Amino acid sequence: MIPFIALGSQYRLIQDEVEAAVLRVLRSGQYILGPEVDALEEALAQFVGVRHAVSCASGTDALVMALMAKGVGPGDAVMTTPFTFMASAEAISLVGATPVFVDVDPRTFNLDPGALGGAVATARDHLTPRGIIAVDLFGLPADYGAIEQVANDHDLFVIEDAAQSFGATHGNRRAGALASIGATSFFPAKPLGCYGDGGALFTDDDELAELFRSIRVHGQGSNRYEHVRIGVTGRLDAVQAAILSVKLKILPDELEKRQRVAAAYGLAIQRAGLQLEIPDVPDGFSSSWAQYSVLAQDAEARAACQASLAAAGIPTGIYYPKPLHLQSAFASLGYSHGDFPVAESLSERIFSLPMHPYLEDDDIHAIVGAMRI
Repeated sequence: MIPFIALGSQYRLIQDEVEAAVLRVLRSGQYILGPEVDALEEALAQFVGVRHAVSCASGTDALVMALMAKGVGPGDAVMTTPFTFMASAEAISLVGATPVFVDVDPRTFNLDPGALGGAVATARDHLTPRGIIAVDLFGLPADYGAIEQVANDHDLFVIEDAAQSFGATHGNRRAGALASIGATSFFPAKPLGCYGDGGALFTDDDELAELFRSIRVHGQGSNRYEHVRIGVTGRLDAVQAAILSVKLKILPDELEKRQRVAAAYGLAIQRAGLQLEIPDVPDGFSSSWAQYSVLAQDAEARAACQASLAAAGIPTGIYYPKPLHLQSAFASLGYSHGDFPVAESLSERIFSLPMHPYLEDDDIHAIVGAMRI
């Protein structure tokens, strides 16, 4: 069976180094923060190209901590996409603010900058617009140049939700450094994942970095029993930091392999004449290919294609079957079917194929050959 995400193949490649790193932490007796976390943060900041990387316990914590550092709370509005994982909007609600959804671009699946201005104006009727959380979906960075223009017009901050895009680029800048605050997740399935939960924040702003470090430890001040603000338990444990340090070393090679897999998929699908829309990567961008997601003509065609793949023992996934504005958790916001037609259309047609650096050409041809549209 072809795995959807081949964590086992990766582990066998780095097993000795990972196990040595974990044993080193266990023998050290220092399991929370400490030198392993310090070393990881330095390496992450260098990789992303920012002054500060502040690790934390999860990608969700990263978003919550960023919003707390910006002073977001009740009565505030933060714009975000409805076509993403729950955490992107959930973080806004967790700090007491209101998520305001903005439809997505049908080519990139990322937040549509052209729709932002109208959303801000609508939000201003009842709320105070404060910021934007743009999501780099499936590994492709959003168009932060266009998003920042709208943000500047309305005096809004921008947070880059790079949970799926770590390692991707726009021009000569890496994901995590494309806005004044970047947030990522190290969930195991991510391009850079640990063996549990983990996350990080990225910034060039010294003051913001200090706020992040304080917030992640209960709003700590000069010592552990001085609390100068409300915070969270957002620390990364040393075992995960040690594992991530090992995996970060092989990430550049894995990113190159993901590019090869994505290119091979696109060529094979086109040659097979399948009625599928393959992912679009605009000029100047690169994707980290957290997922390889294609579009069928409609829900029936998607179901038929997934069924043919399942019959061949090939797993698929749907990211995401229900947009956030239609989720029960956000029912109080008053959205309904038809409010965001692009996101709704995508949710009915999209599905993801196996994607990882260790897919061989024979695997790709078997996957494409098993699809029936």
